[in-house]
Amino acid sequence: MSASDARPGLSWSGTVDYGPGPLHAPRTVAELQQVVARAGRIRALGTRHSFSRVAASDADLVTLAGLPEEIEVDSAARTVRVTAGVRYGTLALELARHGLALANTGSLPHISVAGASATGTHGSGDRNQALAASVRAIDLVTAGGDIVSLSREGDEAVFGGAVLALGALGVATHLTLDVVPAFDVRQRVYLDLPAEELRGAGLDAVLAGAYSVSIFHHWDGTGAQIWAKQAVLAGDAAQRAAAAEAAGTPGLPTDPESPFPEVWHGARLASGPMHPLPGMPGDFCTDQTGAPGPSHERLPHFRLEFTPSNGEEIQSEYYVPRAQIADALAAVMPLGERIRPLLHASEVRTVAADDLWLSPAHDRDSALVHFTWKQMPDEVEALLPEIEAALAPFSPRPHWGKVFTTPAEEVRACYPRLAEFQALAERLDPQGTFRNAYVETYLF
Repeated sequence: MSASDARPGLSWSGTVDYGPGPLHAPRTVAELQQVVARAGRIRALGTRHSFSRVAASDADLVTLAGLPEEIEVDSAARTVRVTAGVRYGTLALELARHGLALANTGSLPHISVAGASATGTHGSGDRNQALAASVRAIDLVTAGGDIVSLSREGDEAVFGGAVLALGALGVATHLTLDVVPAFDVRQRVYLDLPAEELRGAGLDAVLAGAYSVSIFHHWDGTGAQIWAKQAVLAGDAAQRAAAAEAAGTPGLPTDPESPFPEVWHGARLASGPMHPLPGMPGDFCTDQTGAPGPSHERLPHFRLEFTPSNGEEIQSEYYVPRAQIADALAAVMPLGERIRPLLHASEVRTVAADDLWLSPAHDRDSALVHFTWKQMPDEVEALLPEIEAALAPFSPRPHWGKVFTTPAEEVRACYPRLAEFQALAERLDPQGTFRNAYVETYLF
């Protein structure tokens, strides 16, 4: 068993100090059980990509990076069981060897399955749920060092509270995910979406126009970039059209060869690879030529073999009802002149509703208003309350892994099943072993 006397260090962004430690790095599940059993309080670290203090602690921390990677594919059942620290990019490559894929991915393939699931990481697409919704079973080391296994089928009454739980129930060791048959995706980037297409029916049509869509903009009334990722469907033209209509993505070609339109909703095709952040190399990003490729090489924004940026940024994100995204953007637009000096880029994505108790998309198809800020924490913190006030009529739910200033009582009011989660936490962790200041503030 190993435990470092060094400080655990900072987050990927350099803005979150995880605490004084010690940071434990067990090499087996049995060692992890011993670490947890001895700890008065302990929090697990993933790949350190959160921008909030969700994983910080004033007590012990543990990383699962030392555990052996396990990926057990069941092709017949279309499931895969993985150790918690496996990264999505690594998992996707192994699934591809079995003719399988994840239904969706986040923009970064570098993040771990457990950490992303616990904090509500998502991709985009009107029909695509957050990553945690694919989890069908989870093994947790709970207080005292015991292992508790929960599944969607066997523990239906509580499973909705067990996966996206901010690490407040225990340390995940293994997760079982639903997977789908492998599929190809084509990606193109469009530039300069006109102002009228960033409003009302135009915006709805753009967001619904492909399997996964992201709109990057700078709060000047127009859309700087549209990243359109369209699934390649089987069959003849009529069959593909019917399948695309059924999937809610009728806008762009669904065959492997037809050219994407030069102009789409008034935006024009980019002539070369783009990066969502100004000044960053497009080569860091996934293929944008329109050539079909495996979904895991198109759905993320960034390529596994590259670090997507230097991390010198802060991120905020708010979920609003999908049907109200145009109105929500219009409400924030008057703040544009104050937002732009602090901004790298802003992104609009969509996520389908799920039944996870602490999911910001719980029981609500959602659109997401995302900000990637320059590393100017004081200025960002001063502006966020005004953005949150502008979004208030749309019942915004802040992303757990990003920075927000919404009062704790308002955050708790977003989750109708919070009392059930509190009861589950009392059952699995009566001593509060896995709590920290963040969890106590927003969940209890």
